[in-house]
Parts: sequence; C-alpha cells; structure tokens
Amino acid sequence: MKKRVLAMILAAMLAVSLAGCGEKEEPAVPAAEPEPIQEPEPVPEPKPEPEPEPAGPAGTNPLTGEPMEPEYETNRPVAVMFNNLKAAQPQLGISQADIIYEVPAEGGITRMLGVFQSLEGIGTLGSIRSSRPYYLELALGHDALYVHAGGSPQAYQDIPAWGVDNMDGVNGGSDARIFWRDAERRKTMSYEHTLVTSGEKIQEYAAAHFRIEHKEGYTYSQAFTEDGTPAGGAAATKVTLKFSNYKTGVFDYDAATGKYMASQYGGAHTDGATGEQVSATNLLVLETAISEIPGDTYGRLTVKLTGTGSGTYFCGGKCVPIQWSKADRNSPFVYTLADGSPLALGQGNSYVCIMSPKRSTLTYQ
Repeated sequence: MKKRVLAMILAAMLAVSLAGCGEKEEPAVPAAEPEPIQEPEPVPEPKPEPEPEPAGPAGTNPLTGEPMEPEYETNRPVAVMFNNLKAAQPQLGISQADIIYEVPAEGGITRMLGVFQSLEGIGTLGSIRSSRPYYLELALGHDALYVHAGGSPQAYQDIPAWGVDNMDGVNGGSDARIFWRDAERRKTMSYEHTLVTSGEKIQEYAAAHFRIEHKEGYTYSQAFTEDGTPAGGAAATKVTLKFSNYKTGVFDYDAATGKYMASQYGGAHTDGATGEQVSATNLLVLETAISEIPGDTYGRLTVKLTGTGSGTYFCGGKCVPIQWSKADRNSPFVYTLADGSPLALGQGNSYVCIMSPKRSTLTYQ
C-alpha cells in the first residue's frame, strides 16, 4: 500500500517537473510610439521691394525755387495782364502764376500782372486788359514776353522804344491768332471783360515770333529756402491792404498749407478756371511813390519802380521789414533784410503788392 502511495507522489512530481520545462511565455512588449512628424519650418514670403520714390524734375523754377523740368529753366517767362475789376471776376488762370504783381491803376482800381515761367498745361487766361508803363517795367525786369490788350498812349510809345516783345489783343496783328471773346462770359459781363487767351496759343505764337530763351549770361539772382518764415518776425496771420475805397485785399495765413489765402471784394479770390482760391507762399508789400499824371483826363498814374524803397515781407505767419531796389527798368527787384543781407524767399509762389503809403493802408495781426 505504501509503495503505491509513493509511486503516485513520484508521478505527480514528474508531471510538475515536465510542465516547468515548457517554453516560457515572453511578456508582451508595448508597441513603440511613432516618431512625431517634423513639420517643415515655414518659409517667409519674400517682401516686395519698395517702389522707388518717383524722381522729381531735375531743374529748378527760377521764379519759385521749386523743381521743374530742365527745358523750361532758361525760358523767358510770360507776363499776362489781368483785369481785376469786381465786375470782371472771376479771373481765369491767375492762381497758376509763379508771381502775381498787384498795382493800383486809375480810379482806385488795381490790375494784376501774372508771371509764368512755363505755360505748359495752363489753359484759359483772362480776362486780358490794357497796359501801363509800370507794368512794362515789371515785365522787363524778368526779361518776359508781355501779353496785354491795348494800352495807354504812353505805354504804346514805350513798347517799341523799350523793345518790349508783346502780344496785343487790340492792336498788333496777334489778336486774331491768340485772343478770343469768351462766350460764357459774354452772357453775364460787359464786352470789355470777355477777352481771353490760353497758354497753348501764347506758346505757339511766341515760338514763331520771339526769342524764347534768355540770352547767354542772363541771371535771376533771387534766393530761396525751404522754409522762408523770417526769424524773429512779428506775428502776421491776417494781412489787410486797403489800396483804395474801391479795393481792399485780405490775406489769411493757413498753417496747413503754409500759404496766405487771398480774398477781395468781400469774399475768397477764386480762379474761375481751376476753382482754387488764389494763394501765395510769399507775400511782399512794397512801398513807393504813386501819383496822378498831371493833366491826364482819366487820372492815370505814375508808379516809381526804379531806385530803392521799403516794404514788408510775410511768410509762415510772420513778417519783417525789408528794403527793395530796382537798378533800372530792365532789372529785377532785389530784396534785402534790415541788416542789408539778401532776403531768401520760401520755396513757392509770390504775391507782390505795390502801394503808396500816402494813398493806401497796410495792417496785420
């Protein structure tokens, strides 16, 4: 019996031993995590090359100090006589002048001489009025071609005597080619306020009849600076010049544009061709002797433009006293400060008022 029990125990032990000799089960290996996909670094979009600033004209306008096409630099400017009666408003093209000269005429009225270094792109100009000797002197001071419509007896003597190259809307043969009566103005204005011309017609006629460029060696010595505001100047943001009981000019400084905005006859002085208010970077008021010509039945004037005199320069909302000189009728104005140094105008157009301190009143604030 004992042998039997022993045999069964041995058999059981053998079975357990054989089971332990089987293949061991390998433990499960966790799956490896996938490598993260590296996104390529974004390539920045190339920045577009900045557009180069358009190059401005390489020349300089001798009347304003501003850039202009070089082919116009040495041209003779054109001086145009503008009617300034209240009944003849609005003027056409006056706001595009590089220099405006306003001078009294008979009866308390004023007329304007607009000086243009180039008439390229300038349309209708007018209305055109008659000449006086002192307007001839202003034109000659710039070696300018002169556009007018008629003139006083003295002016008609001086034009050939002084060698003025002129285009006359009343006499002289050029009237039919470059002047006409504006149909729109004839609807509301007197006949004498309707004569006009244009930049294109003046250029065409002048090219065929006159010397277009200054003679070699000609110089116009006016200096310009980027900011012409006079150092130490008195405040002058509103300038009033009462030429006469008929005409008062008012100039309000606009800091946004750096210009004096012109008004007359109780409202803005507006250019009927451009719709713009007449304005100027530089405002100059020159004092001189003005008197009636003895025995002249129309009360025409003499205006002294040669020699020297005093004046006031306005720019940038300030003003200083100046001196002016004009050596002879063919010379330009020369402006100096109180210490005798040359006056540099601000780059831009100029409005020059010529007045008699005995007949006119200048105030500013």
